Amino acid sequence: MPLHRCFNIADLRRMARRRLPAPMFHYIDGGADDEYTLRRNTEAFDDYELLPRTLVDVSKIDLRTTVLGLTLDWPVFLSPTAMSKLFHHQAEPAVARAAHAFGTMYSLSTLGTTSIEDVAAATPGPKMFQVYVFKDRGLTREFVARCKAAKFHALALTVDLPVPGNRERDHVTGMVIPPKLTWKSLLSFLTHPDWGLNALRDPSFEIANVKASRASGLQGTISLIGYVNQQIERSITWDDAAWLAREWGGPFVVKGIHCAEDARKAADIGAHGVMVSNHGGRQMDGVAGSVDALGPVVDAVGDRIDVILDGGVRRGTHVLKALALGAKACSIGRGYLYGLAAGGQAGVERALGLLRAEVERGMALLGCPDVAAITRGHVARRTPPVG
Repeated sequence: MPLHRCFNIADLRRMARRRLPAPMFHYIDGGADDEYTLRRNTEAFDDYELLPRTLVDVSKIDLRTTVLGLTLDWPVFLSPTAMSKLFHHQAEPAVARAAHAFGTMYSLSTLGTTSIEDVAAATPGPKMFQVYVFKDRGLTREFVARCKAAKFHALALTVDLPVPGNRERDHVTGMVIPPKLTWKSLLSFLTHPDWGLNALRDPSFEIANVKASRASGLQGTISLIGYVNQQIERSITWDDAAWLAREWGGPFVVKGIHCAEDARKAADIGAHGVMVSNHGGRQMDGVAGSVDALGPVVDAVGDRIDVILDGGVRRGTHVLKALALGAKACSIGRGYLYGLAAGGQAGVERALGLLRAEVERGMALLGCPDVAAITRGHVARRTPPVG
């Protein structure tokens, strides 16, 4: 299927599944335990119904929004995701360039396969870096200093990973550290020759930001990932988050917020925003879908900080529902990774183009000529049928 025959994110997912060896596809696609939260992230949007206004002049639609002090061309930006080179040889720079082409922000993961400096060189577009508070505070300080030098706009602290989630699909396919591939998984590599040929042409694969740090004495990707896992600090508190916010000194986001109490604490320690996120359903299973957690968080912080919805967005109407519930913007991860796997930068641009067109069309149909016009009055919780 060519990219121009993909008409939605679901089509790109199907194309990604055909193009990727099974371990790589399921690494993108899977979640923790029984994957309830993974499914709920998207299904929960169906519990909210839009309430259009009619006879409104929508001859011009303005999609611009301001989040974290940054004006974006539309209210969606790209979440940090690990190891993009697993899914396409063009890796993180392709995603960053696509984000810039669509007037929005790209987020780079600590576990990216392209360095902070190389992503900065790939595009002048706005960028955010996702980081942890490591046991070695010097490592965290080093990342902060490198992001400042590379002129990243924002820093996001991920707080929902004291331990890795139980991602059972990865155990089945062997996508664990160290890898334990099955015969079925190995056969999948043989039956996806395009992916394999690109891997042979450019066999380099590294956790670039960690390799460039003081941990660079370690050899091999597996050792570097193991080092990061060992550095994840289970004992961090809000005091540590406040320290990092001061260390950074710029737009600071706490990613992985589920409840009103934590959102208020984030505002109290000086965060500029929170991402209502459950790590794409990859950490604790059984927690609420992100959109279900959104309203109480917005109510708790009001206009003190920006609230960003992360998780489950597959349609423009999902974005509109999140905005109506009070989010300043949405971020997407799997949605663009399916595009990356399907066709590199062109695939990411196809994903963003489809989603942006859906948002613009949806705003016209909703009777909202600009983002500020979208309010709580445009959405209602669906009443389940009786009996």
